[in-house]
Amino acid sequence: MGRHTYAAGAAVTTVAVLFAGTGAAQAADHRRQLPSEREIRNLFDRWNAALGTLDANRVADLYAPDAVLLPTVSAEIRKTRAARVDYFKHFLENKPVGRIQERVINILGRTSAIDTGLYQFTLTDKQGHRSKVDARYTFVYKLRGDRWLIINHHSSKLPTE
Repeated sequence: MGRHTYAAGAAVTTVAVLFAGTGAAQAADHRRQLPSEREIRNLFDRWNAALGTLDANRVADLYAPDAVLLPTVSAEIRKTRAARVDYFKHFLENKPVGRIQERVINILGRTSAIDTGLYQFTLTDKQGHRSKVDARYTFVYKLRGDRWLIINHHSSKLPTE
């Protein structure tokens, strides 16, 4: 067998293995059950608990590497982990505690879901004074491997009118 024949055979084998791996991943996704609404609701609780640690990196760990964050108190779109960590460092200075007021959960499939609605944050400044901020939100979740990650998060202050 010549060198060219061997190289061509190796390339075909590599492509076949790649497609076989993709098929196995798709088959595993197909066997996976749809997530429950409760499972998706718990993802907000996980995020809110991460806020409670006051550790921007812990919060950022809940976002996919390619996630987009449109935060409540910033005009900048946060498209990188570093930008998300930067945002949360400042946001966490106010010791935010979130509480869902109203929500709608849409299960899009076995590996994706949307949680959207209204939430309220209680913020505490450095002097200990508390304030509340009402906002609307959308979290888009994607199951990557065995972890649900935020791939898109939009939050904006609730209009008064």
